[in-house]
Amino acid sequence: MNVISLLTPKTNVAYLYEDFTIRQGLEKLRHYGYTAIPVLARNGRYIGTVSEGDFLWCLLDEENNSLKAKEKLPLRHVLRPAFNPAVRVDVTLSELLERALQQSFIPVVDDRGAFVGIVTRQNIIRKLTVPKTGSDYREEEEVRPRAVAL
Repeated sequence: MNVISLLTPKTNVAYLYEDFTIRQGLEKLRHYGYTAIPVLARNGRYIGTVSEGDFLWCLLDEENNSLKAKEKLPLRHVLRPAFNPAVRVDVTLSELLERALQQSFIPVVDDRGAFVGIVTRQNIIRKLTVPKTGSDYREEEEVRPRAVAL
């Protein structure tokens, strides 16, 4: 099993751009009902993930915590360094599972660091628990190395 079979592609994922304001980020998070959302550079490179908690701490830490003030503050102001780092498309299943224990979604990037989508914990569980069909068994048999007589 590879990460591509578990991937929700970028076209089906809500994300923010790092130059959005905090207010724009809050509005998009609320619109989709997410607790965390990926943040990208305009060139498509993955920057990080911002969570509800990041927004909350920003509101509490600032002297002026009105939404009007947040219209001018860029989203990168609330990003935590190294929070929810991305994995490459060639990640091992064991590493992906380890990450899924920590986060509800794992951002995936290509070899240039461009965001290609996410793998959700839900997709992993579905893929590992859904009963296999006959064609799935045949695919596994074809991949399995054959014994060689010596």
